[in-house]
Amino acid sequence: MSGSEHRPAIAIVDDDQDMSETLSVLLSEGGFSPVVCSRIADFLALGDPPPIDLALIDLRLRGESGLELAIHIRERYPLPIVMLTGVGDEIDKIIGLETGADDYVTKPFNPRELVARIRAVLRRSGTGPGRVTASSDISIKFGDKHVDLKQRQLIDPNGDEIPLTNGEYRLLEYFLKNPDRVITRPELLQELGTDMERYVDRTIDVLILRLRRKIEAVPSKPVHLQTRRSQGYVFQLNGQ
Repeated sequence: MSGSEHRPAIAIVDDDQDMSETLSVLLSEGGFSPVVCSRIADFLALGDPPPIDLALIDLRLRGESGLELAIHIRERYPLPIVMLTGVGDEIDKIIGLETGADDYVTKPFNPRELVARIRAVLRRSGTGPGRVTASSDISIKFGDKHVDLKQRQLIDPNGDEIPLTNGEYRLLEYFLKNPDRVITRPELLQELGTDMERYVDRTIDVLILRLRRKIEAVPSKPVHLQTRRSQGYVFQLNGQ
């Protein structure tokens, strides 16, 4: 690679100066351009939209809420989010999933794991080094909707985009490419790149619930994304 290779910009939203400095050095050495924000206001001051590729947010900001910032970002920008959590913050992790966070890293963290998680999220969102791009401009139709695989968009019957988080999109695309077969939770977690040992059941439950709200006419009675009790999930393109 040449010296002019794009270095993804990572916003570090953490009010702990020592932690921010540690993260900044770690990300710089990992090939990223860190942008330190000690407060939510610092992040908002970056611009609209902010000129970054991913937001790394501490859940426990003093006097502020990392979850509120995640919600703000998710409602406005297709920006990947990785959240830093403390040991035992299980409830916050679940709430964070519901706001659209793409992954979690628990403090104290392994430096290599953090960099690997960030790279994986960027790659899956289509913005980072080694990003996955569609080989051709194709779409997959199910019911009255379709997914544009090149643009990574879910389109409704009127031709309008239905916003998806990166996690929701990856889940839907995987189902669409593997229709009519039972897919287990461990398989889904492996595809999403989430910590399987700790978050298998609830992580998938939250993502499935959010996705059903966007693709099903009656989320409580899904015709496309169906549950197979004690087995996993199956996606039916025609909705039987």
